[in-house]
Amino acid sequence: MYVLGFQEIVPLKTRNVIGAEDPTEARNWNVLIGKTLNNEYGCPWLTPIWHPIPSENCHYVKNSEPESRMSNNETSMREQSRSQHEKPKGVSKYKLMASKKMVGVFISVWMKSDLVSKYYISNVKVCSVACGIMGYLGNKGSVSVSMTIEGTSFCFVVAHLASGEKKGDEGRRNHQVSEIFRRTSFPRSPADDDIPHPLTILGHDRIFWFGDLNYRLYLEDNSARQLIKKLDWRALQEFDQLCREREYGGVFQGWEEGAIEFAPTYKYSSSNCNRYSGGVPSRSGEKQRTPAWCDRILWYGKGLTQLSYFRSESKFSDHRPVSALFSTQIEVVNSTNPRVVARHTILPTIPPPVETEQSNHDKEAESTMISLIVKDLEASPTHNTRCIEQIDDSDCS
Repeated sequence: MYVLGFQEIVPLKTRNVIGAEDPTEARNWNVLIGKTLNNEYGCPWLTPIWHPIPSENCHYVKNSEPESRMSNNETSMREQSRSQHEKPKGVSKYKLMASKKMVGVFISVWMKSDLVSKYYISNVKVCSVACGIMGYLGNKGSVSVSMTIEGTSFCFVVAHLASGEKKGDEGRRNHQVSEIFRRTSFPRSPADDDIPHPLTILGHDRIFWFGDLNYRLYLEDNSARQLIKKLDWRALQEFDQLCREREYGGVFQGWEEGAIEFAPTYKYSSSNCNRYSGGVPSRSGEKQRTPAWCDRILWYGKGLTQLSYFRSESKFSDHRPVSALFSTQIEVVNSTNPRVVARHTILPTIPPPVETEQSNHDKEAESTMISLIVKDLEASPTHNTRCIEQIDDSDCS
């Protein structure tokens, strides 16, 4: 399973913030992601999707049932859909389960096709919360996806929080987190099945919160850069705002984050550059920013194990994207005896790299989403046990 989060996929200009949503960029990213995950199987929009519910700025599957649980008529309809939409070379390996865009914040959820066929997936819902300018515009905020796999509910939250490194800016970020918790909802609809689903973020069994959270360092710029030169991440984390706020109870109490063993992800001088912005001497017209771990992945809930946490060197923007790999269990309820619950661990495999002619843009995207994960797994002595994959590609514009 792949869950990707983006921020600023469109410039945060007035017409984009207060105007009508334009689905073009979200569609373009989904096409690119689908091509990357499915290799030669191509465009995700050719993937057969059961009960699609279209919207101008979101797309998601209402329900996905294993064929053994479908009626003969439903199975026939699904087979007909496959014959109409699949490419002759074979079925797509990954299906788009949900996507949602709000101004520049975007989430895209993909699941391996054999898992969609094997497990009962229900109540896939999306929500957006705008809490930017005046507390209600979409230049800052979140997009979320809720879904239930068999008897286990999942929630994925992609957030872009308030920027700034002045004293007190962390309080603005904390407030926005609280607003996202308070205002995110997944209400029931007449089309839902009989399986109850969580209505709020914290009602879910497994929760992932990731994106450009914008928390900075309580540290003077020169001191931060000296610790970065020494690669002393542990000492630098003692000044990390998010770690402090979690420790003092300001935000995300009880949540978890993996050990940060990589350089701060913000702010780089420009795209296609490995130098942090600012410093002494600073370059003309360059913003002075203290490097910080703005891009983070947090999680909450039992039955989750983080297997790796790392940054990639994709140079789409002045941030570097972060990624994490997780394993998780799901509860499978016996349909003939609801009291019997089995716990399954999902074990998807990561596709090998495919030798094809690609544009430079496609090559860089694939490097971020696939090959760097493969390298990370191969470097790990326990890579054969990797399970659910979650990726956060932050600030890709």
